[in-house]
Amino acid sequence: MGGCFSDVRGGKEAVGGAQPRPTVHNDAVEFFYRSHGAFPLFSQLELTISASNLLDLDVTSKSDPMLIVYAKKSDGKLEELGRTEVILNSLNPVWIEKVSIAYQFEMVQPLIFHVYDVDTKYHNVPVKTLNLRDQEFLGEGSCGLSEIVTKQTRSLTLNLINKNWHGGMRKFGTLTVRAEETIASRSAVEIKFRCSHLENKDLFSKSDPFLRISRIVESGGSIPICKTEVVDNNLNPTWKPVCLSMQQFGSKDTPLVFECFDFNINGDHVLIGKIQKSVADLEKLYKERSGVNFFFPTSRQGHEKVLKGQLFVDQFFEKEQFSFLDYISSGYELNFMVAVDFTGSNGDPRSPDSLHHIDPYGRLNSYQQAIREVGEVIQFYDVDKRFPSWGFGGRTTNGTVSHCFNLNGSASDFEVEGVEGIMGAYATALHNVSLAGPTLFGQVVNKAAEIAGRSLSSSNKKYYVLLIITDGILTDLQETKDALVRASNLPLSVLIVGVGNADFKQMEILDADSGPRLESSTGRIATRDIVQFVAMREVHSGQISVVQGLLEELPGQFLSYMRSMDMKPLTFHAGQPSTS
Repeated sequence: MGGCFSDVRGGKEAVGGAQPRPTVHNDAVEFFYRSHGAFPLFSQLELTISASNLLDLDVTSKSDPMLIVYAKKSDGKLEELGRTEVILNSLNPVWIEKVSIAYQFEMVQPLIFHVYDVDTKYHNVPVKTLNLRDQEFLGEGSCGLSEIVTKQTRSLTLNLINKNWHGGMRKFGTLTVRAEETIASRSAVEIKFRCSHLENKDLFSKSDPFLRISRIVESGGSIPICKTEVVDNNLNPTWKPVCLSMQQFGSKDTPLVFECFDFNINGDHVLIGKIQKSVADLEKLYKERSGVNFFFPTSRQGHEKVLKGQLFVDQFFEKEQFSFLDYISSGYELNFMVAVDFTGSNGDPRSPDSLHHIDPYGRLNSYQQAIREVGEVIQFYDVDKRFPSWGFGGRTTNGTVSHCFNLNGSASDFEVEGVEGIMGAYATALHNVSLAGPTLFGQVVNKAAEIAGRSLSSSNKKYYVLLIITDGILTDLQETKDALVRASNLPLSVLIVGVGNADFKQMEILDADSGPRLESSTGRIATRDIVQFVAMREVHSGQISVVQGLLEELPGQFLSYMRSMDMKPLTFHAGQPSTS
């Protein structure tokens, strides 16, 4: 995934035509995106909130409630997201004012809800300017945003509490919070562009054209939203279809600028011509099977040279692009699996310098940190919370080195109960398994793929996520590539955490974010990218968090699988628009 600015870096790939480009929400995430050229997938939600049986603190009338929604940050501080209007004289308010929030899969997003009874003298004061110390506190509720969106109704009821109440036991009412995805994150158009008779800008060959699409903003400037791939040595190119969300283009009448460039490896791309059209104009071109001429700006202001080259729309259709939340709330699950590196390069677990050292004062080592942080996010999306857990590269109790053994020591059962079950099995295994080697991923990837493959023959609506934590350089790089390529058409993603100071260039090859898709030893190309890698040293330096680094691409990988298999949410009805 990415923004639409890589064309100046010399990249030939299409950008921004498959997923909407979201905004960045905090400095840590922004650093990661800038350094990796990626942007997260998020869905903009609106929270609709109502309450029942609120505490009545008014003497001659009922309370006049207003609600404030906060996001609880990692340091415990509360960040206000929004306020509702004040509803007069009601103990059962249904607020009309919505509160917007960006749902980010890779983050745990705790929400706090505070309800106040607003004093009568402030009823004509804008709610944003109200001093809360002048209002009476009615109660609070809390939950994680994941708890709301994983409900089939996307609605959650919370019991209010009031820690400041000293009047004895009593009930303070309930809040019901409903999350709805904004229409902009679903509506999309898929368009296939073609050009003819483009002007040649190269001396010894033909131009290598690509299109860059920008949205004109009210200030008069433009914001790039998408670019096509480069078609080499061709003056009559046809590009792969691009999918533009309404979040990107605004509305069907919003003017867009289409610029055709001749690609140059140094990033100094040469403008061939440009056109200004809206999405509505493109739809008309498609229906009329007509083209539109490019023009070239001239030095004379207000004058433009009309060119022979034309732009055509060979395909145009509108669709509702199902989101990650559509699938999850309809009953799809994520099943977490973990594989831990027990090779000797980690160091003796009894030594404080070992990557496997269990701190007696409770400080988590890198393996524990990765298990807990990733597991605590994914467990929200798994009903039974039974997680397959393995080790690799260790000498087990029977004296043989195994590259896929059950972490809990069982001969047959590889599942453990919850994140704490994984943590316990890991700690116990350090006492029962001797560190050995070498570092091989192939067997654990194949085991995870076997489980994911079996789910296809049943009605099991699960997508599997394998977390591999390792400190070393792979001995079976090609075997691992082969396993990942075979698994690329299965409901499986592989997350890799590199701990310690090893050279992790191999992991970046497996990730394939900045290079070609993986190729097997038989020449087969991966159906899709299913690997995400992050080095723990980047986490320790404060550049990123484990969760953000690993999980930001997971919703996109999930969606790429669902769309490639033409799988729709379980609540899909035949009359709805389909997704590609």
